Amino acid sequence: MKSILRTTLLLAVAAGIAASPVQAGAVTHQPPREGAQYVRLDHPQPVRESARTEAIEFFWYDCGHSQQLEQPLQAWAERHRADVDLRRVPAIWQGSREETAQRGHARLYYTLERLGLVERLQAAAFRAVHSNEQDVTTEDTATDWALRQGVDEQSFREAYRSEDTLRAVDEAAALFVRYGINELPTVVVQGEYRTSPTNAGGVEAMPEVMDHLVTQEQQRHPRAHKLY
Repeated sequence: MKSILRTTLLLAVAAGIAASPVQAGAVTHQPPREGAQYVRLDHPQPVRESARTEAIEFFWYDCGHSQQLEQPLQAWAERHRADVDLRRVPAIWQGSREETAQRGHARLYYTLERLGLVERLQAAAFRAVHSNEQDVTTEDTATDWALRQGVDEQSFREAYRSEDTLRAVDEAAALFVRYGINELPTVVVQGEYRTSPTNAGGVEAMPEVMDHLVTQEQQRHPRAHKLY
């Protein structure tokens, strides 16, 4: 049975998509606009000093729209490999009925990240959790899944138990509060602007909005984004 939390999110997204002129088939050549296709964070967040623009994806393995964004996001990140630092943050809504499962999923994600396996196994993790409804919320169930993906058991368990992984899970929960995330997936660019399916007009429209936000940021601060 789908959770109340996820159902509420998906209904909100569906409503946004239904109202979107892009989804309705209308042709528009207007660039994305603040307050429409993207919004400014109430409390912009600091970013690391870098020649690249920061983009953060907030996602959940058990979210269909997050799964739908995965392939376009990987393609987008590849196109922007030279000028964007993409960071992912798995969903943890503190106090929700989903929190225990979300912490398990987040621990799986940060284990994969620690092992350098996100690019290879992120899509497989989405299929396992959302499409196949597999339980990967404990060390043993996550390890069983990883073994089927060809991951070394000892390396996986060591990364799963590491202090860095546990710390990252706690930090993910704090980041959801700090960035005011209320829909999945959400992408925040340079700690200041965010877009989501409801804002962008559907998951498939998000990469175009993200392109706009990256270009806008680099035009505002050209020296900061000069590549050497």
